[in-house]
Amino acid sequence: MGGLPQTGLTYEDLRAFPEDSLRREIIDGELFVTPAPSLRHQDVVLRLGSRLLAYCEHRGGRVFVAPTDVYLSDVSVVEPDVVYVRPENAGRLQRDFVRSAPDLVVEVSSPSTRRVDLGRKRELYERFGVPEYWFVDLDADRVEVYGLQGDRFAPPTVLTRSDTLESPDIPGFVLPVDDLLGPPEE
Repeated sequence: MGGLPQTGLTYEDLRAFPEDSLRREIIDGELFVTPAPSLRHQDVVLRLGSRLLAYCEHRGGRVFVAPTDVYLSDVSVVEPDVVYVRPENAGRLQRDFVRSAPDLVVEVSSPSTRRVDLGRKRELYERFGVPEYWFVDLDADRVEVYGLQGDRFAPPTVLTRSDTLESPDIPGFVLPVDDLLGPPEE
């Protein structure tokens, strides 16, 4: 790690790491490093990203897939799997990152990230006012949708393969969960 401490890190420290296939994020100054995700994980990210891109081409807004930095503070910079920013919030887009809370953040589960995605990251997104957080649970073949109510996420709405994913923050966006998840793993 080049002698850098693992806590008390800032965005400048994060940018000093070498370009490699590892995902590095900091949450409250603590470093989290994860390897490249599985092929199924990437397939789901691509499915969602492409559907949101098609939506953006007709309705506006921007969608990004990892690796894209979301700069919430100098000590909290994460790379969600998918990020959506509504057209009216385009001012949050900087040259190198999304500054402030995107309108939607999506994390797709991986064995190495599950605990952080549902714990530290969910809490971080809540604290910084992300209006909607989707956790795509590949092990359970479902999507957990967390919506901000006041300053807290309400208990999640759990969607299974027979359900349809929609969002009040993305009017007109509709995606069957079965299409998102792709063929079941055997």
